[in-house]
Amino acid sequence: MVAAVLDDWKTAPVSEKLRAMLGYLEKVTLAPETVQLDDVEVLRGHGISDEAITDAVHVCTAFQVYDRLADAMGWDIPVNPRAFRKQARYLLRMGYQGGRKPGG
Repeated sequence: MVAAVLDDWKTAPVSEKLRAMLGYLEKVTLAPETVQLDDVEVLRGHGISDEAITDAVHVCTAFQVYDRLADAMGWDIPVNPRAFRKQARYLLRMGYQGGRKPGG
């Protein structure tokens, strides 16, 4: 499913709730000056809480900042599948905020 989302989130086999959030994050990323309260209301209409919206924007923002820093500073991503798997397990267990489990 991840490959399908990365290929085209608009046609990937995901829930309408996730599709709405991905559309919002795309807008926040590519056209932040156009984001309005109506955009958030659409997410709320899909049953997405304000906390979940805020969390998603925080993660999106962090990735954008690090991506730009990596490009500007020429950072390399180390190729270490074992380390990536370990970090992925941690994120699945603890979430991006470290002290709170996803969905909790």
